[in-house]
Amino acid sequence: MRAPGVGSRTFLSLLETHAPAQLFSESSSTLASLGLKPAAIEAIRNPDWQLIESDLSWSRQPDQHILTLDDPLYPEQLKQIADPPPLLFVRGAVDLLSRPQIAIVGSRNPSALGSETAFEFAKALSAHGFVISSGLALGIDAAGHEGALHGQGLTIAVVGTGPDRIYPAKNKNLASQIIKQGAIVTELPPGTPALAHHFPRRNRIISGLCQGLLVVEAAKDSGSLITARQALEQNREVFAIPGSIHNPLARGCNALIREGAKLVETVQDIIEELHQYYQQDRNCAPTPEQSMLDLEQQTLLNLVMYDPTSIDDLVEKTGKSVEMIASMLLILELNGYISAVAGGCYTRIK
Repeated sequence: MRAPGVGSRTFLSLLETHAPAQLFSESSSTLASLGLKPAAIEAIRNPDWQLIESDLSWSRQPDQHILTLDDPLYPEQLKQIADPPPLLFVRGAVDLLSRPQIAIVGSRNPSALGSETAFEFAKALSAHGFVISSGLALGIDAAGHEGALHGQGLTIAVVGTGPDRIYPAKNKNLASQIIKQGAIVTELPPGTPALAHHFPRRNRIISGLCQGLLVVEAAKDSGSLITARQALEQNREVFAIPGSIHNPLARGCNALIREGAKLVETVQDIIEELHQYYQQDRNCAPTPEQSMLDLEQQTLLNLVMYDPTSIDDLVEKTGKSVEMIASMLLILELNGYISAVAGGCYTRIK
């Protein structure tokens, strides 16, 4: 991965005819016949051993790993995509890469409701035993990671930099939490800065690692749609939360639904689709009733009738503000306990 112009596809093509160590003994003409450019040939013929030793030294630190394709810890799910990364650099709990994952992606500039939706979905899905994966970007990505962490769940950040670089810098504290309660993974070696062309490559890893991908808010030409379409090509389940036709942040999700993504209104919609993975990890996850609702939420749920119940009634009975009640109702709705009905009212479902 330190040879210029040698990406994952070229690397995998070379592995069809050569073991990695064999390439170092080949002549320049033979390497050229394999389709390698002069800069790559020079890097292979005269490796920067100091840089390579630096990478290996990085991997000898606690909870820092370099995985090759034949490493038993390399996730089988990722091997299935057309161009799996030949190397993965991982900080944190490397075994999480092979656990059932749901990726949550979306706008870097979401609405307040979009951020809250991503947070609550991540929190609830992690309570069902899923690892929440995303790309550590601002907005929906960060909200997804934070929701999993808040629910004492597990989360993976797939980044477009080296494993020792954090981008954006605003998410430095979040990245530290993720390393303690999950993992950071990248195909780029230590020291690699954030460059624009790294992020589409990162996106295929996000979709490749997961069993299902949820898009919360995305504009029509959003990078999240690229990730979602890659997921569809990789035969992953794709979910999208619909929105108003007048909301530009909903147009991407609505377009995905037209293209075959599953329309999602509650966490249960995802669980039903990915039930086989949920069943696998059920023993290590708290039950939904125990994990999804705190005491205040459960108390509010008990006040919502199977007949339409207005927010005004709930404010009067609880003494809480409209804003707090509305926020708690959103959580209950996302988790499939209640449903919004006409007139600004709610009815209980379960």
